[in-house]
Amino acid sequence: MGNFIYMLKIGEFNNLTIARRVTIGLFLTDGEQEVLLPKKYMPEIVEVGAQIKVFIYLDQGQRPIATTLRPYIRLNDFSYLRVNHTNKFGAFMDWGLEKDLFVPFAEQSTKMETGKRYLVYFFMDEKSERLVASSKINRFLSQEHPTYADQEEVEIIIKNATDLGFNVIVNKSHLGLVYKNEVFDTLRPGDKHKGFIKQVRTDGKIDVGLTPTFMAAQQDFVQIVLDALQSNNGFLPLHDKSSPEDVQNLMKMSKKNFKKAVGHLYKNLKISIDENGISIKNA
Repeated sequence: MGNFIYMLKIGEFNNLTIARRVTIGLFLTDGEQEVLLPKKYMPEIVEVGAQIKVFIYLDQGQRPIATTLRPYIRLNDFSYLRVNHTNKFGAFMDWGLEKDLFVPFAEQSTKMETGKRYLVYFFMDEKSERLVASSKINRFLSQEHPTYADQEEVEIIIKNATDLGFNVIVNKSHLGLVYKNEVFDTLRPGDKHKGFIKQVRTDGKIDVGLTPTFMAAQQDFVQIVLDALQSNNGFLPLHDKSSPEDVQNLMKMSKKNFKKAVGHLYKNLKISIDENGISIKNA
């Protein structure tokens, strides 16, 4: 294949123009290069000159090929994929396309097994000029000290569970940690969530929350409590002595934030409190 420079965006979606129709499919162009969209992926109505959105990857001969299928991962991104099979060269993962995604042995943090799922990073290997994946996640993360602001909203990808909570990838660049006492829903490796920076430690470690602090999200927490009251005929069987687990299961927030929201509502004469729970006033 040599040192071929692709004008097409390999491993990404491309908006291309239908250049011509042939017996085996459509040739699409970006104005510089043409790429084949095989007949089985052709749209029902074909009009030369029309635009079409396709994903471009490399076929068995390492040539660009187009598809209208949607892969589970894009170039320079992370995803949790299942191994379809292995051989003496490495593992081959299901990424939603006909040709499996190759993971060489050298890119496996532990030896991959058929049927199991792994968090991987998808990239173009410069040496082999092949699209490959790697489970050696840390080497694709930034080594620079993070400069996130407190309460900055970020995108996180769940990496793995630990005794403390969950390791996460922050903005595809840094490792962070979500503590288990702040997790109120099921989290699985590969899941993507909105996160909020709690602090960046002096050693570069990042604490991440799944919700903003109470001050930043006060109105959201207050509204959640009000909505729950409205949905339960104006009453919630939660009080000072309710366990944190009961509060988390019913309200999907920490007991600390629940108490602050209740305090805000009580101070503003929106609710009454007794030993059985809280009630909307005049409900």
